Amino acid sequence: MDVWSYWSRICCRRVLFLFCVFQEYLSSMLDCPPTCSCSLTEIYCNKSDTGKFFPVVALQDTGSSGNSSVDIAELFNNISSIHIENWTGLQTLRDVDMELYTGLQRLNLSKNPLTTLSWQLFQNLQLSELRLDGVVFDCGCDVRWIQLWQQRGEAGLHTQMLFCRNGAFKIRLQNMYITLCDVPEISVSHNSSLMMIEGDNVTVSCNGSGAPLPEVDWTVAGLHSINTHLSNVYWPNIHSINLTLVNVSRDDNGFLLTCIAENLVGMTNASIQLTVQFPPVILKLSEPERRHDTCIEFTVRGYPYPTLRWYHKQILQSEYIRTEMDFYRDYLEGCLTFINPTHYDNGNYTLQASNSLGTITKTVYGHFLTAPPFDPDPDGSPVPSDNNIKPEEETFGVSIAVGLAGFTSVLLIVLFILINKYGRRNKFGLKGPVAAISGEEDSASPLHHVNHGIITPCTLNGEADEVVIGMTHIPVIEKPQYFRHGHDCNTPTTYVQHIKRRDILLKRELGEGAFGKVFLAECYNLIPTKDTMLVAVKSLKDPNLSARKDFQREAELLTNLQHDHIVKFYGVCVDGDPLIMVFEYMKHGDLNKFLRVHGPDAMILVDGHPVQTDGELGLSQMLHIATQISAGIVYLTSQHFVHRDLATRNCLVGNGLLVKIGDFGMSRDIYSTDYYRVRTHVWKDYSIWTERFVNL
Repeated sequence: MDVWSYWSRICCRRVLFLFCVFQEYLSSMLDCPPTCSCSLTEIYCNKSDTGKFFPVVALQDTGSSGNSSVDIAELFNNISSIHIENWTGLQTLRDVDMELYTGLQRLNLSKNPLTTLSWQLFQNLQLSELRLDGVVFDCGCDVRWIQLWQQRGEAGLHTQMLFCRNGAFKIRLQNMYITLCDVPEISVSHNSSLMMIEGDNVTVSCNGSGAPLPEVDWTVAGLHSINTHLSNVYWPNIHSINLTLVNVSRDDNGFLLTCIAENLVGMTNASIQLTVQFPPVILKLSEPERRHDTCIEFTVRGYPYPTLRWYHKQILQSEYIRTEMDFYRDYLEGCLTFINPTHYDNGNYTLQASNSLGTITKTVYGHFLTAPPFDPDPDGSPVPSDNNIKPEEETFGVSIAVGLAGFTSVLLIVLFILINKYGRRNKFGLKGPVAAISGEEDSASPLHHVNHGIITPCTLNGEADEVVIGMTHIPVIEKPQYFRHGHDCNTPTTYVQHIKRRDILLKRELGEGAFGKVFLAECYNLIPTKDTMLVAVKSLKDPNLSARKDFQREAELLTNLQHDHIVKFYGVCVDGDPLIMVFEYMKHGDLNKFLRVHGPDAMILVDGHPVQTDGELGLSQMLHIATQISAGIVYLTSQHFVHRDLATRNCLVGNGLLVKIGDFGMSRDIYSTDYYRVRTHVWKDYSIWTERFVNL
């Protein structure tokens, strides 16, 4: 308890000491007049005094550095009310008396022997109340402004009974009548605005008229252009002043040029807005910056506001690339905004700004994403201009092109003749109508009927064809299931969907096989319900003729296979190398690895590293996997297709233990002409059989 009392006394002493120091600090800066009481916001003087001057709060030397002037100005600005009453020596107020109290709102000058008062004392104040009760002014033009304020009801003067002395008579101020005493009138040479071009010389004039003769002048504070004034007085009541602007600056665009005319009664003003036109200039063009979206920030200045145009591979405004900007005075600030740019957007971006006075361009290089290793033009480097090709080189190139074209034409003609002469002979000596389906591709291939037009069901007659081998006739029946929906000649066939390369954004490599590399990618505009989705992308590693042919065959085969347990094929991308197939993305990869990871020896089989699994698969789960694979095989059988390489490594696992058959062996000839196998009946001499038994 004694300790608590001790610390309480210590704290009280410290607070009292700090309060005394603060009071001493305030009193050292401001000293209130002896007949007044002062606070931080008010000076109140209601005691009689013989002072002749307005009671200004005295300042004392604080001994501080230059920062004290800021503090003192703040203290004077906080005073919002002054009350001065019965000061017998106070007959007038000066400008210096009021200029310190910039925050003054209420002023009471009641019962003071004031004879005159100027409106200019209060022109920079926001007075809500001016009390002049008991003050008798000398009637004249000097107090005409009080009469006008009273008539307009300003500063609460309309609620007061004010008087003035006219010789020996005392009359009400509102009844005072003075001639040739009124607020001046003003006129300027241009109406509201003046338009000019940067560098021009212009002259504007201002005329102020009235009685008493007004003082007229232009306010040029903040004006950047060189200016000169010429004043003329036309007695008795016109004062004119001309302002000449030399070599008008663009920095004066939007400047409000004001002319002021004032006399004893009051002030009038008129303004002209300067509009300076100048050619555009690009102040800022930054490299791409990643924000919410990727932004090439720019700042352009010009008036009239310039039209902006961007140049980069004939760039067009779209929902993915657009210009966003704001207008401030004669500035245009904004961004060329990109939504998910790729390496195809890399390159030089040129901004062109144009208005009626000129055009300017500026270029910045935009690098958004590093191109994948197989991209034909990873840096987006510009193609050399045709202007650099010499005439001799151009002539030589044309000659080479013509020669190659001629050689190719001759070669094609020779091949055509050879094919027509020898191409229809059957390799195994077959005779009959089956020879009509000779060609590079099997007649059972959907590719054969869809693309190449060698034969379709529309060209076959309804009777069965026959193959004659020796004396045996084997009928060959066209499978109607090979032609989906009956293959109506008037109905378009199924075509492989083409996906634009710019809509594919590679993310990472998933694996590599004999076919090529497999990537995880994002694909845009693939299906109407989603803007983007994850897909698996297979790239063709060796683009030779045979591989391309297999690529085309597998693409058309997969297009015709639509089942819940067959990996969904979305399409191909063939605009440039490498050729790409786009499949649905199966999150857990192939079934082989999935079974190993979820098996009893997962720690041993997965490279000896710990793996996160959901435990071993149960019997019901494995049966579920087998059921799904069986459903896919049943579907393939119904379509008369044989996988020929069905293994766990060629089955893929997705979310929810969804299993689908994939990898239809693009490197193999997986198509068959029909389901009949033709075998040669072998005959052996009797001696051969007897010799065999002898040897045994």
